[in-house]
Amino acid sequence: MKSLKELKPLISFVQEEKIPLFLASSFIFLSGIAETFTGYLNGAAVEAITKYQLKEAIYYLLLYLLLGLTMGGVFLHFANSILYKIESALTRKLCYFTYQKSLNLPAVAFEEKSSGEIINRITNDADSLSFTFGRLLNVFSSLVGSFIIIFYIFSQSILLGIEILLFVGVLFLILKKYNPLLRDIHKERKKEQDAFTSLTNESIRGIREIKTLGIKSSLLDDMKIITRKIYQKSSKEIDLQKEFNILTRTLKTFLEVGCFISCVILLYYHQITLTFFVAMTYYIYRYMWLIENINDLTQTYQKFIVSIGRVNEILENRLYDDEVFGKKKLKKVEGVIEFRDVTFTYPDEEDVMLEHFNLKIEPNKKIAIVGKSGQGKSTLFHLMTRIFDVCDGDIYLDQVPLKDLSEKELRKHISIIRQDPFIFNRSIRENFQLVDPKITLRRIRKYAKLAYLDDYIMSLPKQYDTILGEGGVNLSGGQKQRLSIARTLSKKSKVLLFDEATSALDNHSQEYIKQAIDHLVEDHTVVIVAHRLSTIIDADVIHVVDGGRIVASGRHEDLLKTCKIYQTLYQTESLNS
Repeated sequence: MKSLKELKPLISFVQEEKIPLFLASSFIFLSGIAETFTGYLNGAAVEAITKYQLKEAIYYLLLYLLLGLTMGGVFLHFANSILYKIESALTRKLCYFTYQKSLNLPAVAFEEKSSGEIINRITNDADSLSFTFGRLLNVFSSLVGSFIIIFYIFSQSILLGIEILLFVGVLFLILKKYNPLLRDIHKERKKEQDAFTSLTNESIRGIREIKTLGIKSSLLDDMKIITRKIYQKSSKEIDLQKEFNILTRTLKTFLEVGCFISCVILLYYHQITLTFFVAMTYYIYRYMWLIENINDLTQTYQKFIVSIGRVNEILENRLYDDEVFGKKKLKKVEGVIEFRDVTFTYPDEEDVMLEHFNLKIEPNKKIAIVGKSGQGKSTLFHLMTRIFDVCDGDIYLDQVPLKDLSEKELRKHISIIRQDPFIFNRSIRENFQLVDPKITLRRIRKYAKLAYLDDYIMSLPKQYDTILGEGGVNLSGGQKQRLSIARTLSKKSKVLLFDEATSALDNHSQEYIKQAIDHLVEDHTVVIVAHRLSTIIDADVIHVVDGGRIVASGRHEDLLKTCKIYQTLYQTESLNS
């Protein structure tokens, strides 16, 4: 029953396909019913021949041919054709909605789960639906036909009916024993497969670091351990499947021999007709075929249930709740950000990062936030962008709590340029088009010029159509940061957050970016988290964060005189310089 519950979310995807599904089910059902008559028709034809009734024999054989061509041929062909299309549509929907739900997961999900596990759930697990759905319907149709046959067998011989039911009961006990074992070992193998995908993904994305750090041998050792574990789990799974197959094949043999012996004895004592005897030779093989298909389907179904369960954990929010946004929109954005009595602790951590934190950030000023590492500077940006939500208190944009804004509204008005930005493996132009599909090349160049990147791009053979590689691997660290700045500026957000966004720039490039920021200050709220104080000494207000609180605020000159922490930071940087 528990495994059947896993199919409930899948059923919702079938709603749009209910008409073709009904047609396919009807065709399969009719085909299955037709097959129940073929054994009788064969038997009747044989008995007619033994009685030298040629016309009757030909009549039964023609009926057999007609049923085989229509019900067993054309109908089954159409049913399978429809089912393949339904499976393809369901797989596509399942993959898409799993991907969509993954994007709605909170940030903590991507910290606690490996990239390999999430990728496998979106791709391999969601795609495992293929061919399983059709098999389920075909086996169900065979079961319906088998129930009709068992009633016919009981009407002719109670002994044979009881024999078949006994074999079915033994099969049920075998399935009951092996199904949980197969499901559990497949789950364990899936976990190891997640680790394999995660390491492969990391290795491809970090290939330059792997080569330059000389860590290929370490990673190969890790991969050897993972593949060994996968092999061990796979071997155990194969052994279980082998035991299961041996038992079901033995059962099939006993069913075949036992029923044939009973049929011969009953025919000898005139307890059954020759028609029924010949029909039973067909029906016994039908039950053997059914056992074989149930055997095959059981193994496939257990893998399917594991995969669909892993997908459902995302679709049904079993592991994490979706991010929740409000519905409010802002008519005219001024860009005032305010923290009111905010307390925050990262999930599964005991240390309080922010406690009763208060801060008001005014627009049209360059605001800087500085402090030692681990004191909560970047955390402020995580909360402003709602990567994480406050534990207590509220953050406001123009007097409206961020949690009340719609996701589109929040992302529209608050943007962040990170220290290590992510660049998509597309062309430079396409990286901008992800932000604004209608953006023109002229506008793209405008923002690239502001980020001091246009000259470099125009020197490339394909210019703005240059493919950047996985994670922007074809760009230097400074070029990636400048591209990220230009891409973010194209959003036209009112609030711009710079999280160490100039850390990888040389002094010459940094000066240009500072000029661009100074220009943005005229009609934006600009907040900069910086370790390099040289980038923010001209800020209108510098807030010093320590222990999750604002301990001092003012201009550079004032803080040098009044704030010991700021003095230490500045002196340390000067010495390093």
